[in-house]
Amino acid sequence: MPIVTISHEIGAGGPEIGQQLADRLGYRYVDHELISAAAQRYGLLEEKLSHLDESKPSLFERFDVETRRYITVIQTALYDFAEHDNAVLMGRGGQWLLRGIPHVLRVRVMAPFDVRVKRLSKKLAGPMGEQTNPRTVTELVRRDDAEKAGRMRYLYEVGITDPALYDLVINTEKLSVAAAVGLIGGVVGQAELATTPTSSQLVADRSLASRVQVALATHPETRRYRITVEARAGVVTLEGTAAMDEATDVARGADGVREVKVRQMDVPPIPPFVA
Repeated sequence: MPIVTISHEIGAGGPEIGQQLADRLGYRYVDHELISAAAQRYGLLEEKLSHLDESKPSLFERFDVETRRYITVIQTALYDFAEHDNAVLMGRGGQWLLRGIPHVLRVRVMAPFDVRVKRLSKKLAGPMGEQTNPRTVTELVRRDDAEKAGRMRYLYEVGITDPALYDLVINTEKLSVAAAVGLIGGVVGQAELATTPTSSQLVADRSLASRVQVALATHPETRRYRITVEARAGVVTLEGTAAMDEATDVARGADGVREVKVRQMDVPPIPPFVA
């Protein structure tokens, strides 16, 4: 069965659509559960995982080795769930990380800004009908949009609203949650989205490469270096400029690795000073 990734704007109804779609298809709904599972598996702080999952890293965090490790863990957790198939994956850059996988349906749920502000205001109203400050809600929506866009741009150098990232874009201004679920459910059943051994292997390869990246980002001898990892049917190829012997040993210890190959990159010489 296909995997569904859902990217959504706050107030557009993405989580409600994702949950009802998972219920209808008998899929696993993966949202905050992904972060909890990652924290438990890798022994990291769930609070920091949640922070980096929801917003773009600060200027300091962009140069922090530990931050890179946390972000890699989030990506690896997403791949773990994708490997098991039959899942609705909410956010976390799934539309980019799972690009090119034939059995993945990438969905974007959006609505006009003013519509989202009204919906969120209604949702945040108190139990006695107390109204929220319109300016506060407007700023909340604007800030959430900016954080999601900034995170996507920082991590993958793509625009989160780029329609080329998605197979299906749904505007919920007129469509109800039930209508959106029915629309997505109908597309999921199409033959071209069926899981095949070849498409499953593509997910497995990316998952393995990400697990190796986590191992490299964790090991004290390799965590400081930028090492590119590719995987294909258990064969891992490492590319970097330093600590490649140590990286090879680390990669060999990752679950699922059959063989490790290395492409040593030369550090370009520093050009002479020209007066």
